[in-house]
Amino acid sequence: MAKIYARRRLSLVAAFAGLIAMAGLFNGPTASAALPTPVSAATARTYLASLTVATEDRTGYSRDLFPHWITISGTCNTRETVLKRDGTNVVTSSACAATSGSWYSVYDGATWTAASDLDIDHLVPLAEAWDSGADSWTTARRQSFANDLTRPQLIAVTDNVNQSKSDQDPAEWMPSRTAYACTYVRAWVQVKYYYGLSVDTAEKSKLSSVLSGC
Repeated sequence: MAKIYARRRLSLVAAFAGLIAMAGLFNGPTASAALPTPVSAATARTYLASLTVATEDRTGYSRDLFPHWITISGTCNTRETVLKRDGTNVVTSSACAATSGSWYSVYDGATWTAASDLDIDHLVPLAEAWDSGADSWTTARRQSFANDLTRPQLIAVTDNVNQSKSDQDPAEWMPSRTAYACTYVRAWVQVKYYYGLSVDTAEKSKLSSVLSGC
């Protein structure tokens, strides 16, 4: 009888440990937030090889040339839609503003519980796009680029990290979380390829270097 009770106790302990482990899986930070999954490293390398290499030209750039945070659905604009997509247990007001929730920033590994601590990063910055071909686009195409929820182009991250990135390309800035490097450059190349944007020499070299290790 004592052996039966002992086995039952061990079974209960094992079950409890399993529940704890499962809770950790479901409640822990997501490694890639909800960014649409980028193409594979192999595909990114193929895409990168086909991109035009050109010197960047920022003449005439203005952020206002990329209409952004447009209405996506109901009262929700692009920023609010990404905040809801990328967060956990996000509660919104009738105006679609996030009033509570939790957000894990994949760039730096920080977790936030106030939407005001997050920016929505254009993974390929608007100025970078302008430099590499978007200066010839129509306003409608620039609007689509600035609000693209289909490609891996928009993601909620720590605000000051996004601000430190500014308009820099991967040759100048990469996420401090090295575990995210492969995802970041795969997404970068996919967006540039989809929109027919060019890369400069240093940018292509950095992208190639990171992708070779993915």
